Amino acid sequence: MEILVTNNPQVEAQFKDMFKVEFIDTDLIGVLAHVRDQVHKGHRLLTHPLMGSVKPNESPYKSVVISKAIEDLDIQSLNIIEESVQTAQKFAPKKIPEKYLNDLQIVDLSLIRTAIQ
Repeated sequence: MEILVTNNPQVEAQFKDMFKVEFIDTDLIGVLAHVRDQVHKGHRLLTHPLMGSVKPNESPYKSVVISKAIEDLDIQSLNIIEESVQTAQKFAPKKIPEKYLNDLQIVDLSLIRTAIQ
């Protein structure tokens, strides 16, 4: 069973029986930093951290699947996650009105569902 790292409660609810879900109560950069730490420990990226056309400052939600197995450091995964963190840091976070958060959770859920399929 692979690991799904997310800060999206809808993703956690949808995939908790399919993956080991690591729900992290943080922002998008916090999720990416956690995934980066896991890659440094030997996990591999199985989905791209910045998939889809949603810019990092347009949604606070992020879901990423990584391998359960710990192996030697995967340089490709490391490069992708490091570039993703840098890209996300370039965008100033927007204050997103509460009324849009559910919609943004659904967008993230849709993206990760498509990537998993």
